[in-house]
Amino acid sequence: MDIRPNHTIYINNINDKVKKEELKRSLYALFSQFGQVVDIVAMKTMRMRGQAFVIFKELTAATNALRQLQGFPFYNKPMRIQYAKTDSEVIAKVKGTYSDKEKKKEKKKKAQELAANPAKKPAAVLAVPVLTPAVQVPDNPPNHILFLSNLPEETNEMMLSMLFNQFPGFKEVRLVPGKHDISFVEFESDTQAGVAKDALQGFRITATCAMKITYAKK
Repeated sequence: MDIRPNHTIYINNINDKVKKEELKRSLYALFSQFGQVVDIVAMKTMRMRGQAFVIFKELTAATNALRQLQGFPFYNKPMRIQYAKTDSEVIAKVKGTYSDKEKKKEKKKKAQELAANPAKKPAAVLAVPVLTPAVQVPDNPPNHILFLSNLPEETNEMMLSMLFNQFPGFKEVRLVPGKHDISFVEFESDTQAGVAKDALQGFRITATCAMKITYAKK
């Protein structure tokens, strides 16, 4: 029986030697290029080892990710991807299919919390739109080597390779020992490097770090 498409994709055959936090960050870096990732669920229990769920906001993003990354060598093991059997709780809430029983449970919990803390009124949250200005990064003349900066501390060679090896001409990633926030990525030609540079400029490996990409100095 075919599982119908939904926003959540299920991945297995993941290398279970990878630490949970690194795994989640790597999955985020890899899958968020297809669309907004709402959540990633990865557990290290015996039953759930080597498996993860990635929840997308848009169904098309989930579909594209499933098609493009099927069999992708993730930490040296080909990923097996399919749609999850049911929508995740997050998406079910958005679509309004979240069960009434769960809604009642949540209401009751909130009422109990308010009763326990009468002084704690729900804070008025000002929705400030997060606008990322198109930052003009000062650049050098075109080069087949790219210089990456503003990388988060947890960046590793695997994460960057996964991001850049989808572009034609990718050769290698070179980290700088002792400096976690910069790296070099080499391509076969200036043009191929330029395509990757434009596509991934400002890409967020984590929510707070927007990657800056320039051509390396010749």
